[in-house]
Amino acid sequence: MRRCFGAFAKKVATGLFLRHDHGSQYMSDDFQAEIRFLGIESTPAFVRAPEGNGCAERFIRTLKENLLWVQNFENVEKLRQALLEFRDLYNETRLIERHGFISPNAVRARALSTAALAA
Repeated sequence: MRRCFGAFAKKVATGLFLRHDHGSQYMSDDFQAEIRFLGIESTPAFVRAPEGNGCAERFIRTLKENLLWVQNFENVEKLRQALLEFRDLYNETRLIERHGFISPNAVRARALSTAALAA
């Protein structure tokens, strides 16, 4: 929240939709209350529709193919650092078709500027 929306505050992420499966952690009262507090709208995937989780599955595949299966890590700290670097590289350079072939950072910047104009 702080990195993408500049704060951790009530309704800071209004307009953001969170797609998730029906796992107990996502459906728990605590999790649902937290995302409501942040202004995030919960959008559970349809039951027995695995394609609804496709974006997350595709990201995990990309992470494995581009980092986890091609690099060994001396320790957990090296892995943690590599994951942070991968996150930054992915968000800065990965072009996402469903967003018109722009990076996740560009999508977030566009959403923030749109929200600022609406406020």
